[in-house]
Amino acid sequence: MADVEGLVVGEVVEGVLSVRLDRPPGNLLSMPVVRALTELLDAPPEGAHVLQLTTAGEVFCLGRDRAGTSPGALREESLALVGLHRALRRTRLVTVAEVDGDAAGFGVGLLAFCDVAVAIASARLSFPEVGIGLAPAVVLAWLPTVVGEREAFWLTATGEEITADRALELGLVSAVVSSAEDLRAEVDRRVALLRSRSPRVHAEIKSLLAAGRGLSEDQSLELSVDRLVVAAQRRDEA
Repeated sequence: MADVEGLVVGEVVEGVLSVRLDRPPGNLLSMPVVRALTELLDAPPEGAHVLQLTTAGEVFCLGRDRAGTSPGALREESLALVGLHRALRRTRLVTVAEVDGDAAGFGVGLLAFCDVAVAIASARLSFPEVGIGLAPAVVLAWLPTVVGEREAFWLTATGEEITADRALELGLVSAVVSSAEDLRAEVDRRVALLRSRSPRVHAEIKSLLAAGRGLSEDQSLELSVDRLVVAAQRRDEA
């Protein structure tokens, strides 16, 4: 992957690929960054198991650059964001977000799409698009499935900020800690625990979760039978 301004991608160290969004003060996602992240998730480097996502400065991510105004440019930007969403869902990597500050708009989506997101208690999350006269269509494609329709309506209709603890209750983050030191320690602990398990099994778990979306319980159970048989034959693989 070519170097992209605002995105720092480290070497794979003991299965962990460190990625930092480095566009302070707001860490807004540019379209080159969105496309580079998508490419990295779809074609990760050899030996990578866990992608650890951090950000520079005092916020996590306050959304995206709004560069386009024409219908064509807006469609292109929206398709890129949807592509990143899909890449986070389908990647074989386990994705872990270290949320050390506020998140807004697609910044909330970025942490919510990760498999694990640990947030500092002082972080605030919001969907402020209503304040500039926009209904966040891409957000509303996924948010109701996480928090429910009523909560999704309230958050996007008002732009109200919620605390990290409330985000935990709603399922937007995995854990909340009180300090920056605790945040690093908890992320390190979770990454180490993930690394102690099989990358192949993690990829299969993610595949099963993806396959089950949109299926009824009976359909998911039927699917599980064949997938279990296949998985059992691969138990001795790395």
